[in-house]
Amino acid sequence: MESLGRYLMLGAIVLFLIGGGVYLAAKFGIPIGRLPGDIHIEGKNGSFYFPIVTSILLSVVLTVILNIVVRFFRK
Repeated sequence: MESLGRYLMLGAIVLFLIGGGVYLAAKFGIPIGRLPGDIHIEGKNGSFYFPIVTSILLSVVLTVILNIVVRFFRK
């Protein structure tokens, strides 16, 4: 049960850092979620938004970060 608590605390710290990064990106005008290639369709009754390029970019960044973390903890 002790290891579960550690993982939950680590997850909370990671989420806090991600939230802080998103906040700072918005504060400095970095267009996360509004990159070229993101799909945005507006109609009469509503709109549809799918940030596909942002999703791909975040996936690549998180993959690199997680690979670095895993290699660090394996040694």
